[in-house]
Amino acid sequence: MDAIGFETHDHHSCIRDGLEAVAGYCATNRLQFTPVRRRALEILLQQHRAMGAYEILDQLREDGLGSQPPVAYRALDFLISHGFAHKIERVNGFIACTHPGHDHTPVFLICRECDAVAETHAEPSRGMLGKAASETGFTIEQAVVEVLGLCPNCAPVAP
Repeated sequence: MDAIGFETHDHHSCIRDGLEAVAGYCATNRLQFTPVRRRALEILLQQHRAMGAYEILDQLREDGLGSQPPVAYRALDFLISHGFAHKIERVNGFIACTHPGHDHTPVFLICRECDAVAETHAEPSRGMLGKAASETGFTIEQAVVEVLGLCPNCAPVAP
C-alpha cells in the first residue's frame, strides 16, 4: 500500500502533477477539461481532506466561475465519473484521486481530528472481502473502504 496525504511532500508538485495527469488524460480521451472542472480539481488537490460541494462552490464563486450549486455538482460529477475524484460518504465530501485515470479500489484513511484524508488502494478480491465474497458466490465489481482513525500528526505520542 502507498498512502498519500499524511506524508511530507512537495505540495506544489503534487498539485501540478495531478492537474497535468488529468489534462493529459482528457486530451487523449477527448474529454472537455473546462476551466470550471480544472479549478474544481485544483481546489481538491490543494487540500488533503474531504471538502463539501458548497466549500468548492464558494471557491468557484470567488474565482468568478459560477455561484449556483449545479456548477459545482456538475464539475464534481465529471471528476468522479472519470476517476479524477472520489466521494467520501462518511463525511459527505469529495477528494482528488491520487491515481487519476487508473482503475483501482480506493481505501480512505480519514483522521477524525483534523479531517485529513489519505488515499491508498487495496485488492478487494484478496483478504477478508475476497474471502467473504468467495464463500457466498458473490463477485466483487467495486468496493470503497473508508477507515476512521488518527493521522500521524494527531495520534498521541507514545511515551
